[in-house]
Amino acid sequence: MSTSTGFSKRNGDVTDADYMARALFHAARGRGRTSPNPTVGAVIVSADGVVIGHGCTERAGQRHGEIVALDMAGLRARGGTMYCTLEPCCHMGRTGPCVERIAAAGVSRVVAAVEDPNPLVHGRGFAFLESRGIKVDIGTGRAAAVLLNQPFFTLMNEGRPFVTLKAAVSADGYIAEAPGRRTPLTSDAANRHAQRIRAEIDAIGVGVGTILVDDPLLTARGAFRELPLIRVIFDRHLRTPPLARVLSTVEAGPVMILTVAEAAARKDIREPLENRGATIITTDGTIRSGLRALGERSVTSLLLEGGAHVHEAAWTENVVDYVRLYTAPRSLGREGVRFLNGRHFSSADLIERREESLGPDVMTEGYVHGPR
Repeated sequence: MSTSTGFSKRNGDVTDADYMARALFHAARGRGRTSPNPTVGAVIVSADGVVIGHGCTERAGQRHGEIVALDMAGLRARGGTMYCTLEPCCHMGRTGPCVERIAAAGVSRVVAAVEDPNPLVHGRGFAFLESRGIKVDIGTGRAAAVLLNQPFFTLMNEGRPFVTLKAAVSADGYIAEAPGRRTPLTSDAANRHAQRIRAEIDAIGVGVGTILVDDPLLTARGAFRELPLIRVIFDRHLRTPPLARVLSTVEAGPVMILTVAEAAARKDIREPLENRGATIITTDGTIRSGLRALGERSVTSLLLEGGAHVHEAAWTENVVDYVRLYTAPRSLGREGVRFLNGRHFSSADLIERREESLGPDVMTEGYVHGPR
């Protein structure tokens, strides 16, 4: 096994990096479709440099990207090179081990971007391939591959979903005109962008205050979504009304209410919510505990949409991985509710920060700690 620190020249000017870029392109096609599995792309190249197979991972329980590529290549895979964006699996899950199919196909070399952090794999896939005489090179395209599967890596390494804090803010840093007052800020263009983001994540999270003030549906609208969307409500005292609109949409995906044991023990408030389809989950009341409970249920990504108290708690507990702000060209004044309840925040501190104009609004996003 070797670790790639550069790009091997193969077939004239075409490099391992070029083929891996194609594999990453195919992997990206699986965004929003493969959870809780990672999205994996694979490309198979014949000994004379012809791409004979490619694919991306299908929905959980269906074919992995490597198998899709092998099925396309057929007998031509013998003697070829497979480029894959993640270490091929070596365990029996909902599908069989990819490494066995790779070896049986006669592939002579595997170039993988990164080792799988899943403890059931974590180097064992590479070891299996090498034991079958297959040359393994690791590292080409690693940064891009890790970036593509940040939710999966976060779940495997930290036992919780990857958390994106999302907020609409005024030009002077406020999210509402006053406590408890619904304050629409952003334009149709920004709202459409936010809905597209909802189509790719596992879950949306809000505090009970948002439910009481805005009574949102928390569904993905105007963008195709293949998997059910999980709605998460952080509600220590089970104040969510049984007639909340979000509980009228359980056919769109589960509604999970995170609360503490004392509230969950009260049948008079718990059972009406359960009768409406809510799943009540007991935690210690912290955001981190709630995230771990979601991780245990294979939730890989959470879009934390508010309100101010939930945002502040997540920021204070250091569980925010990414920030996405939609800033409107409007000031609300000092009587409003400040973003993060006034805690220090500067978008200039975000890593890999980028901005995009959306109608009159500006979307700013970036990592809090960087991809990991």
